[in-house]
Amino acid sequence: MHLRTFRGILGHVPEPKLLDRMRALLRTKHYSIRTEDAYVQWARRFILYSGKRHPSSMGGPEINEFLSHLAVDRNVSASTQNQALCAILFLYRGVLGDEVPWLSDLVRAERRKPLPVVLTRDEVRRLIAEMTGTPQLVARLLYGTGMRLLEGLRLRVKDLDFETGELTVRSGKGDKDRATVLPRTIARPLREHLEKVRALHDRDVEEGFGEVWMPEALAVKYPHAAASWPWQWVFPAARRSIDPRSGIERRHHLGEQVIQRAVRDAVRSAGLTKNVGPHTLRHSFATHLLEGGHDIRTVQELLGHADVKTTMIYTHVLGLGAAGVRSPLDALEPPSDWPSRRDG
Repeated sequence: MHLRTFRGILGHVPEPKLLDRMRALLRTKHYSIRTEDAYVQWARRFILYSGKRHPSSMGGPEINEFLSHLAVDRNVSASTQNQALCAILFLYRGVLGDEVPWLSDLVRAERRKPLPVVLTRDEVRRLIAEMTGTPQLVARLLYGTGMRLLEGLRLRVKDLDFETGELTVRSGKGDKDRATVLPRTIARPLREHLEKVRALHDRDVEEGFGEVWMPEALAVKYPHAAASWPWQWVFPAARRSIDPRSGIERRHHLGEQVIQRAVRDAVRSAGLTKNVGPHTLRHSFATHLLEGGHDIRTVQELLGHADVKTTMIYTHVLGLGAAGVRSPLDALEPPSDWPSRRDG
């Protein structure tokens, strides 16, 4: 369930001072703006669901009731329910300074661990062939590097090393940096793309803009870096926009929805029947590396998984059947047209 569904309903509700404090604390602790918005919205929904009572007058039973309501009545996913729980715990522990008792009666939304959808090499080729321009370049980069969509869109010019064929992912999942391979075949189109981006950046500078968002600590340490070429987005947005936190007009990176829409259209044009999104290219990258004989630990590092168990899920989709096992029946001869007693 998406939070934006409720924003139209809740938009008329003035934000209490408590939520202003919550937002300020989230920002102080350097939470992303997406997490900040999500946490504040969940806290708002919890307060409204409880009859606009102040959270300090409530506790474990009310939290249990709200979270169980999400699972039973709203039928939210386990991850959505867990995000709501994290938001409420942040409200109580961080803003109010209260410890929440053990949530023993909580009805948990069912958590499923489906196997990842993986494309064959031919399907990847067909998918990318149906795309054009920047979306195609992004799709090729996602498949060629194993990056998540946002990791790819948040790339800076300085993160590309054409000489060594290496790409650095900054502040990936878990706020960790990692290195992955930069495909040689994409070097030329990527350089040509950067020439256009450089021209766009130069035009922004001439118009009195040209700065990009910088992490706060770096913005203080390197005050002029925001307008420098190395820090520019590899995939900038088509238009400048107003930063919702600072109010500064600048160019953000390309929006996720642009690539998601392009992939969706390409799936339809290519006639693919699988449930494919940009993240499918990451799954395909990992699976195809394992098929090619690469060590699972190497794949783990390229993907940025903290635990190799997470990477091992790809051994289940190598096209060898359940758990990557080849049935002994397939080793028998002949593989088909088995003789029967009737055949004599």
